Amino acid sequence: MIRAKKSLGQNFLTDRNVLSRIAECVALAPTDRILEVGPGKGALTELLVPGCARLVAVELDSRLVPLLREKFAGNPRVEIVEADILAVDIQTLLAPTVGQQWKVAANLPYNISTPVLFAFLEHRALFSRLVLMLQKEVGDRLAATPGGKEYGALSVLFRLYFDVVREFIVKPGSFHPVPKVDSAVLSFVPLSEPRVAVGDERLFRRVVKGAFAMRRKTIWNCLKGASLGVADEAIAAALDDSGIDLQRRGETLTLDEFALLTRALLMRRLPE
Repeated sequence: MIRAKKSLGQNFLTDRNVLSRIAECVALAPTDRILEVGPGKGALTELLVPGCARLVAVELDSRLVPLLREKFAGNPRVEIVEADILAVDIQTLLAPTVGQQWKVAANLPYNISTPVLFAFLEHRALFSRLVLMLQKEVGDRLAATPGGKEYGALSVLFRLYFDVVREFIVKPGSFHPVPKVDSAVLSFVPLSEPRVAVGDERLFRRVVKGAFAMRRKTIWNCLKGASLGVADEAIAAALDDSGIDLQRRGETLTLDEFALLTRALLMRRLPE
């Protein structure tokens, strides 16, 4: 019997009803290519494989890889990759089908969810749909609106590039071992173009991350220390031109306001 490793943040999903609901959220089609991250013992994999053309499962735990390969032996549509998803070149991993988008299904360990989310964001052009199970707290941040305590850089950046829907909540009893917190299943559909024009996406990300770096500080104080390549006086002028009071906090700004501010800063940026 293979026990969950605490060091890997493992909690095996055992509730068949929840597994079926996740598979439904993936919205499988016969031509789909699926990237599954953290298949564990293959409970969700079993539900996905019959409905897709190909499935690549990335599993870090070397104890589980032989089990998975044995379970799906003889099925040429399934490939089990022993690797850390954070160390894998996703572009290379999915390269054999360049030009065709993939769907993602993943029950992400809580301790790596944020870096994996950003990895998917970077490679969003590869995907048509992502269905991810995350700690409910992270899910709340992704779906948050301005002004709330959950609203942050994740909220803004993912709204720029994705339609995000919280599908349902998963209670701790659906896992073994039982975690101490609720989980949430979210679906992400990448947009063909960013939701609003930001002028320079790298600068936009610096502005957003800088604005939330010190949540109790004003947007003015946060951005002064954010290494934006813009003089302090120019930051103040950009905020004024954008109609944003210097005393506001980053968590009150909408996506449109962040975009407007980025474009105003871009006009004043110093040569690199």
